[in-house]
This record gives sequence, structure tokens and C-alpha cells, in this order.
Amino acid sequence: MQEILFLCLAGALGAMSRYWLSSAVYALLGREYPWGTTTVNVLGSCLFGLAWALIHEIGAISPQFKVIILVGFLGSFTTFSTYIFETHLLFQEGKRLKPVLNLIAQNLISLGALSCGFLLGRMW
Repeated sequence: MQEILFLCLAGALGAMSRYWLSSAVYALLGREYPWGTTTVNVLGSCLFGLAWALIHEIGAISPQFKVIILVGFLGSFTTFSTYIFETHLLFQEGKRLKPVLNLIAQNLISLGALSCGFLLGRMW
């Protein structure tokens, strides 16, 4: 039962962090392009790689916290469904370059960020 409570708390913290960070990025860069969602997804991918390395490869974080960190916090922090929805909207607006750029950038940059997270975790 205690693990479920921590999972819920981590989920709430992840959602609040997502909202705060994406709002700050949109305030800074505007809403012409989904920079807030992109930032959250790239950072979330990096944090996932870091957490995975620290849990599974380094042993610096107890495996008991795996679900709390990866599912609770990062599961509510990252925004893949929002990313796909915003990409769809860009296509519906008749734009061609922005949605394709969004698909390529978020997938490739997030993959790179995940690798960076692994490296950071291994160097820790």
C-alpha cells in the first residue's frame, strides 16, 4: 500500500513538473511550435536513461524505487500523447514542414537524450 501512495505522489510531482516546465518554455518561446512538449519529452527521455542506468547498471538507486520513478514521476512527466496530438494539429493546419520536423526532432533528439542519460548514469 505504501508503494502505491509513493507512486501517486511521484505521479503528481511529475504532472506538476511537466506543467511548470512546459508553461515556462511556452512563455519564453511562444506557441508557434510545440517547444514545451518537445522540451519535456527530450528531458524526460534523458531522465529515463539516467534513472535506468542508476537502477539497473550502477545500483545507485534501489530497484524498489523503479516503479515510483519510471512509472510514477516520468510516466506523468513525459507527454507522448500530447506530442502526437500537437503533431496531428500541425498537419491539420495544412503545415507540412513543422509536423515532420516535430516527428523527426522529438524522436531522434529524445533517442540521443536517452543515450546521454545512460552515459550520465554510468559516469555517476
